[in-house]
Amino acid sequence: MARGNRKNEPIAALDVGTTKVACFIAKLDDDEVLRVMGVGHNRSRGVRGGQVVDMAALQASIAEAVDNAEKMADMRIEGVIVNVSGPSLLSRNMEAEVAIPHNHPVRIPDVRRVLDQGRQLHGHASHGSQRGASSGSNHNHGSDTEIVHCLPTSYTIDGGDGIVDPRGMFGERLGVRLHMVSAALGPLRNLATVIERCHLDISDRVATPYASALACTVDDEKEMGVTVIDMGGGTTSVSNFVEGHPVYADSIAIGGQHVTNDIAKGLSTPVISAERLKTVWGSVLPSSKDANELLRVHLVGEDEEETGGHEVPRSELVRIIRPRLEETFELVRARLTEARMLHTTGRRVVLTGGASQLQGVREMAELILDKQVRLGRPRRIKGLPEAVSGPAFATCAGLLRYATQDHVVTGLTQRDGEAEEDTERPNGAFARVGVWLKELLG
Repeated sequence: MARGNRKNEPIAALDVGTTKVACFIAKLDDDEVLRVMGVGHNRSRGVRGGQVVDMAALQASIAEAVDNAEKMADMRIEGVIVNVSGPSLLSRNMEAEVAIPHNHPVRIPDVRRVLDQGRQLHGHASHGSQRGASSGSNHNHGSDTEIVHCLPTSYTIDGGDGIVDPRGMFGERLGVRLHMVSAALGPLRNLATVIERCHLDISDRVATPYASALACTVDDEKEMGVTVIDMGGGTTSVSNFVEGHPVYADSIAIGGQHVTNDIAKGLSTPVISAERLKTVWGSVLPSSKDANELLRVHLVGEDEEETGGHEVPRSELVRIIRPRLEETFELVRARLTEARMLHTTGRRVVLTGGASQLQGVREMAELILDKQVRLGRPRRIKGLPEAVSGPAFATCAGLLRYATQDHVVTGLTQRDGEAEEDTERPNGAFARVGVWLKELLG
């Protein structure tokens, strides 16, 4: 799929979340630097747990966000890069191998064959057991899935590994290690249908955990090994990087909205009041002052002006919030352990997403995951207003960065008679893979 990463062509990123919809429109300037031209965001309606539950409501939310961004940018967009989230994300690491023609160097058709072989193996594995078939695999979602990302992380020739670009090399067997990410077909089609109803094309799709990682991490972190946890409104997404390559992606259907709902039920207050209590006074760390600090809470169904609400100690709010966050990080730890990724990717964790801003979340993550944790904000993009440059907008910022970096592809194309040309190779294995993949796959 084509990406709007040429000069003077707009790049539109659309983050469809459980609690908000955000659209960023940007361009590359003369120095190949991203510059945001327009921003639009509003409350998300019609999404629950990262999946579409009301098409008409979500269509209205998307249309409003895109319209606001277009007005600010003073331009119309035709296509968007959209995120893919929800509990149906499935990642696995595959290996494939093909024969190299005798006395011939590796050429583009040979690379295509081994990549196609990996995709076929992924398809066969999806019809069988999801566990034990490959390293780093997560849950079993059955065979009705569609590939979102297909990323070669390294190549081998006759068993010699660590090869970034095998073209021009000689040997008898060409192998590839692939990181594949797929998602359930139904949710993907539902989201695509809603976006098409907004008269927009999907130019590309990016798994939410990867987009957030691109926004909030630096190359050194990905090279050393890092786990990125994006705590969104309806889901918590996880991605792992080793030696610059993504090796695992997952999503848990728990997010900040669950904390809000817990507060609303626990204190019998409207959801909007619960959200304000969480944002202004929420914490997961109890303190000695909490019992003496009183918060005014308005009850459901009561007239705020007449009753004035009632008072509860802040300790009660902390008591409601803490278990949900503990559950979230325990689930993350369990998923990473099950996928053998808890210790594989080192001790570095980056927390981002709107729910990561709750007081004490970093300390709780360090305690439960036993890792070094930092709070991650999206790296600065020119023209991006301060109001939308925080952790809650990490995914949308990452979608823009993805559009200019060609780190992964959503599918393979077969084109005959394509000439092999030399490629300028930037520093870093991850970047080099992306550049020649762009040349190879279009």
